[in-house]
Amino acid sequence: MQYAASFASIGVIVILIAYTVQSTVTQVNKLSPFTTGTVQHSNHLFSSSTAVKSTVFVVDKTNSSLTWTARKVTGQHTGSIRISSGTLELDNNQLQRGSFELDTRSITVTDLKDADSNAKLTGHLKSEDFFAVEKFPAANFTISSVTPVSGNQHTVTGKLTIKGITHDLSFPATVVINGSKLSAKASVKIDRTKYDIKFRSKSFFENLGDKAIYDDFDLDIALLASAQ
Repeated sequence: MQYAASFASIGVIVILIAYTVQSTVTQVNKLSPFTTGTVQHSNHLFSSSTAVKSTVFVVDKTNSSLTWTARKVTGQHTGSIRISSGTLELDNNQLQRGSFELDTRSITVTDLKDADSNAKLTGHLKSEDFFAVEKFPAANFTISSVTPVSGNQHTVTGKLTIKGITHDLSFPATVVINGSKLSAKASVKIDRTKYDIKFRSKSFFENLGDKAIYDDFDLDIALLASAQ
């Protein structure tokens, strides 16, 4: 009788162990991300995604600036163009996207102090020979990607549209983010002939001599923006 009771007790223990193991396996299968059954694991337990915090910065049109420098055989001219609007988008405090628009009708010449000479060159730049501002009152640049290089240095890539013509453009830029404020600076060289601005270009006209205007012109950009 004593042996029978012992065997009965062992049997009960074995049954309890088997039940416990089976229950544990079932729970593991329910939670395992590799389960092939229809039971899905809990998303909140196994989710590895990190929420992306996006912020939009609006360009300060008053305190941002864009200046240009164009060169010819006999010298150069400088001026400015007004930034009419712009936004910059950040993901987790890193610049990712953005765009800004220029008012081509606002183009000015800053190096000529004589009023008549200044007005003559400004009018010519607004004409069909150059920016055709009545037909194309806006130029714009849209950022497609921003690649960090080192510290505040980045490579900005996007599309520049002038006179309705769009080309890819990539250039180095310094971007500084300080809380709700952002500043960005860049110097960009642009081949004007790609945008159908061919007046006195040696690439298209011969025997221009000292009247030739170089194809490339420079834009110096300084943007200030604040978080919405």
